[in-house]
Amino acid sequence: MAVVAGLLIASATGAAEETADAEIQYLLDYVAASGCAFERNGDIHDAVDAADHLRLKYSRGKRYADTAENFIDRLASESSWSGETYTVTCGDTTQPSGEWLHRALADYRQQPR
Repeated sequence: MAVVAGLLIASATGAAEETADAEIQYLLDYVAASGCAFERNGDIHDAVDAADHLRLKYSRGKRYADTAENFIDRLASESSWSGETYTVTCGDTTQPSGEWLHRALADYRQQPR
């Protein structure tokens, strides 16, 4: 019985990791395709550069991003170097990247699969 329980836990953990990775990959693609400007440490970056930077942070800090929410909060919201909040400007609206990404994640989760 303990073996079956262990297999069920391992299976659920694997499924959760796959879901988190799929959601994070969606967010990275969302950033790249957004056409928005991203400010990081006082410098403005285009959407593709911002997504590349977040991909690098994710590849190096994946252990801190076991969920899409943790990815946003721990890696995609502020500089790990300076502690400054990242911002995103789409059209005339500038907002913290974390808020923007949390809304994108919520919208993604509402989409039928």
